[in-house]
Amino acid sequence: MSLINVADARRAAERRLPRIFFDYVDGGAFAEETLRANREDYGRWTLVQRVLNDISQRDLSTGFLGQRHRLPFMLGPVGFLGLYAGGGEMAAARAAAAAGIPLCLSTFSIASLTELRAATTGPLQFQLYVMSDRAIGEELIAQARAAGVETLYLTVDTAITAVRERDVRNGFRSLTRITPSLALRLATRPAWCLDMARAGLPQVGAVKHRPEFGKGVLEQASNLSRRIDTRLSWKDVDWLRARWDGKLVLKGILSPEDARLAHRAGADAIVVSNHGGRQLDGAASTIAALPAIAEALAGDLEILFDGGVRRGADIVKALALGASGVLLGRAYVYGLAAGGEAGVARIIDHLAEEVDITLALMGLTSVDALKQRGRDALRPR
Repeated sequence: MSLINVADARRAAERRLPRIFFDYVDGGAFAEETLRANREDYGRWTLVQRVLNDISQRDLSTGFLGQRHRLPFMLGPVGFLGLYAGGGEMAAARAAAAAGIPLCLSTFSIASLTELRAATTGPLQFQLYVMSDRAIGEELIAQARAAGVETLYLTVDTAITAVRERDVRNGFRSLTRITPSLALRLATRPAWCLDMARAGLPQVGAVKHRPEFGKGVLEQASNLSRRIDTRLSWKDVDWLRARWDGKLVLKGILSPEDARLAHRAGADAIVVSNHGGRQLDGAASTIAALPAIAEALAGDLEILFDGGVRRGADIVKALALGASGVLLGRAYVYGLAAGGEAGVARIIDHLAEEVDITLALMGLTSVDALKQRGRDALRPR
């Protein structure tokens, strides 16, 4: 497997995955304007080069969410990792643990929290969707507590799901079972089919024990999606805060006003995120939204960041603009689809190397030094 960068991994993932699943992870909402802006807007900032500094000793470790991590990024929540490689959640978790970084498991995952905890001793986090049936939420919170999860992410930007036109075309959102037409399409990727056959029938781990959600990942995911509570509001943050005594992160914040409300609601951190351009098309890119949010919070609330990260320089820019840590999404999923655990490890190593070289050429010897320099490390283009 020769993966020089994330773009290589994306091409390899496209070759290996059935189109229906590649489009699901690769696509965005409506015209995909925000999806594109997430990548393009990093170009609004240039890095400040400083020279003649001793850079012989360098340190990429940094603190976020109350712990010191070996790298300034982690693996964020992405649904259905087990559809991109057999045992995908476990493979990603092992790669993350080996790198000394956390993984956050999505509610829409093939593996359950219990299964994932049995597979790794690394730091584990969980991303929660609030359901109209609060009993499901209570059960998931209990599972998180039992699995030793320290940080819970509440996704707040998906009370309804946007139209993702690639998914409409290939039937991801409408299919609830494998039809003859879908079976023929899956058969065009025999290596993927063999991998799935070895792993067993994929199901959504969080609800596979509940017969009302049906059998198989497509039916279960469809039924779970329908139960996401469209009435989600700040009072639900209070509901969750009262039931969760670990760290609570609100994921999906794009405005300074909501960032301040998150602080008042008792959140420990936010993720500046637009759901990878998969929700409000036409919304700001995350790198464009980050500076105003950081200024509004003025250090009162920890800021994490995701959206369009494909290069080490993207991570450096987000950290300079006020993020304490960065969540990877599609970048590591492409690696997983391309090469399983080894593919995820390769993407982590690649991005770590790029961050290291970028900092060194900026005359910086550590991520902490970058955070101290802050916006002075960048120039608007």
